[in-house]
Amino acid sequence: MEKQINILIVEDEAILAMALSDRLEAAGYCVVGMANNGTKAIDLFRKNEVDLLLCDIAIKGEFDGIETVRRITESKRVPVIYLTAFSDDETIARAKSTYPAAFMTKPYNPTDLRIAIDMAIHNFARNPSEPPKTGPDLPDDEPDITRDTILQIDEQVFVKQSYHYIKVNLGDIMFLAAEDIYTTFITSGKKYALRLPLSTVLEKLDYKRFVRIHRSYAVNVGQVHTFSEQEVTVGTHIIPLSKTYRNDFLRCFQLK
Repeated sequence: MEKQINILIVEDEAILAMALSDRLEAAGYCVVGMANNGTKAIDLFRKNEVDLLLCDIAIKGEFDGIETVRRITESKRVPVIYLTAFSDDETIARAKSTYPAAFMTKPYNPTDLRIAIDMAIHNFARNPSEPPKTGPDLPDDEPDITRDTILQIDEQVFVKQSYHYIKVNLGDIMFLAAEDIYTTFITSGKKYALRLPLSTVLEKLDYKRFVRIHRSYAVNVGQVHTFSEQEVTVGTHIIPLSKTYRNDFLRCFQLK
């Protein structure tokens, strides 16, 4: 089943927080909570699955947004975008120490914010274990966000649809179907296409339950209902089992 990207908003002005929440929800994101101080933000972060943090710097409470981000990311890394009216050198230097994905000054442009969110998710999914590189140190071969890439965190993959990414559990993907240079992820209720060949998708995805059974198909063995020497049934779909890949498929099952 697909999941939206979950965003936590830290903003001490209630009207601005509500307007931002409404705009994000309308764009297809899920706002899991809003906090006007660091203590509440940390509590909401611990109680919810958060994919991205939008944080003001000047907030209520004993510590500001930068300190809030530092305390949150000590326990779990998450992409952060600062939204603030402050852009002095000292504030920027402190913010940089927390490795934010973006630093946007108010008033911000909604389109720029949407792009910043997509970039933050994209870069974090490529390397969630290390702080993102910023500025001139970025490598020259950095992938273009407009090109289809495999974005994976643990057992979840982000698939770009229109202007934002949809989070899909890999376990919910029934099978992969290839057609020309496209690979389609098939779930029980949705289809998501990537402009990548099946061999590339299987090579890049870190999920051992996907097994190729045909030059045009790979199945999630956890979703297989029945199979014979010629075909595999996944849900209501009957998929051909090629002789070339039959042994690879059978090796997925432990014989006792």
